[in-house]
Amino acid sequence: MRVVFMGTPAFSVPALQAIAATHEVVAVYSQPPRAAGRGQKPRPSPVQEAAEVLGIPVRVPERLRAPEDQAAFADLRADVAVVVAYGLILPQPVLDAPRLGCLNIHASILPRWRGAAPIHRAVMAGDAETGVAIMQMEAGLDTGPVLAEARTPIGPTDTTGDLHDRLARMGAALIVGTLARLPLPAVPQPDAGVTYAAKIDKAEARIDWTRPAPEVDRLIRGLSPFPGAWCEIAGERVKLLRSRLVPGKGAPGEVLGGFVVACGGANGTGGDSRPGAVEVLEAQRQGKRPMPAAEVLRGLTLPTRLD
Repeated sequence: MRVVFMGTPAFSVPALQAIAATHEVVAVYSQPPRAAGRGQKPRPSPVQEAAEVLGIPVRVPERLRAPEDQAAFADLRADVAVVVAYGLILPQPVLDAPRLGCLNIHASILPRWRGAAPIHRAVMAGDAETGVAIMQMEAGLDTGPVLAEARTPIGPTDTTGDLHDRLARMGAALIVGTLARLPLPAVPQPDAGVTYAAKIDKAEARIDWTRPAPEVDRLIRGLSPFPGAWCEIAGERVKLLRSRLVPGKGAPGEVLGGFVVACGGANGTGGDSRPGAVEVLEAQRQGKRPMPAAEVLRGLTLPTRLD
């Protein structure tokens, strides 16, 4: 089929590569290059870089509201458009242009976690599983009917980064199978169970050790690798990137040995009968690479209590 691919971040790249191996990708749409790095030079998105390696023409409009941009899209005469974390709202003329419409690969089991940060929110909420859904796009935010889905458990030490890579591979395999079977019946999403995955606010990232240990653990894993949950240690902001729940009892923030930190009880006060602890497995000091906790502790002495 003639496919238009629309995506921007690294999450989208496996799907682009898989589709390009089996279909004619007539154009790739991606967000324009953004300033990045110390020199703040414009840097193409991961999708643009991958498309250029594949020899596929790339378009990087700032938006798709202009009639000339919509006409240029329609002129591609695509059978279908595949959208994966593109980052722009598609106007109705764009949604209607491909013969089979626009399909979206969404990183959750819809209708749970519609919106911007479904992987982060699934980990932070303590969900037992997540997955990917292939959705027929419509004007609403992730409201379209679902053509296919695949599920995966969220392990007790899985981070958002771990799931990101796993779901990207799952989405690539699922979209190739879906395209091979089009047209498919689309199942409307149920009204029950709708949740929204709000964009991550950096203000959420500071660790509050008075919270229950499971909540602290999920925050650390859910915000890893970006933006990274953090705490201050001897005046330095340290990101905690990987953790696990362990037995332990102490005042919230008390260091129990190694990089094991006591947390509060279920009521968030530390006075509950069910306190626990979190063992930090990986961390990142300012200006340094992520390191295993044992390596971090060779150059950083923890106080008896973390704020």
